Amino acid sequence: MNTDHRPHDRSIMDPEPRRTDFATELITRAKAASDSWFLLNRGRLSDQEIGRCRLTDHANVEVLRRITADHGWPGWSLVGRDGATAAWRIALRADNRPAIQRYLTDRMYEAVRADEASASQWAHLTDRCLLGYGAAQEYGTQYHHGSDGPQRLLVNDPGTLDERRTEVGLPPAAVALERLIRRLADEPPRLASADEEQGDVPAAELAVVA
Repeated sequence: MNTDHRPHDRSIMDPEPRRTDFATELITRAKAASDSWFLLNRGRLSDQEIGRCRLTDHANVEVLRRITADHGWPGWSLVGRDGATAAWRIALRADNRPAIQRYLTDRMYEAVRADEASASQWAHLTDRCLLGYGAAQEYGTQYHHGSDGPQRLLVNDPGTLDERRTEVGLPPAAVALERLIRRLADEPPRLASADEEQGDVPAAELAVVA
C-alpha cells in the first residue's frame, strides 16, 4: 500500500453523524462480539464456541462490506467516532476473508487521507492485513502469545519501526508492549470509545482484538 503521504488524525469535534442507523448497528455488533474476542485471545473458548464466534465475525464483516461498498469506509462524518471505531474492530476480525480485509484496509486509507478516520487505527488494520498475506507488518501492532508473554510478530525494517509508528500517532514500540502486558492482565475491558487511545493488539491466530 502506498504510504508516501502519511495520514493524520483529526483533533476537532465532529458533528452529528449522518447515518446514526449505521452507527448503531456497527457499535451494537462490535459490542456483542467483544467478550468473545477477549475470551478467544486467552484460550477460554471451546471449539464449538470458536465456531460460533467465527460465524458472528463473518456476518459482521459482511454488514461492514455492504456499508463500505455503498458509502465508502464508514468514517467520522458518516457514523461518528464510536461508529468508526466499531467498524475498525470488525474489520480487524476479517482474517478469514483476506480479500475483503484488504478491500476494507484500502477504503479506510482513503478515509484517513480525507481526514475521516484514524491513522493509528488504520496502521493496526494494515498490519493485520499484511500478516494475513504472509508479509511482515509495517507498524508492529500485532503480537502472538509466546512462552514469556506477548511477542511482536515479524516487522519490516525493525530499526525504523518507531519512526513509522510516530508518523501514524502510535507510541514507541517498547511503551506499547508494556501497556499491552498490563492490559492482558486485566479483566475484560468495555469496548473502547473512539476518544480513547488504541493500544497494540495481540493476534492469537491473527484473530483477536483486546
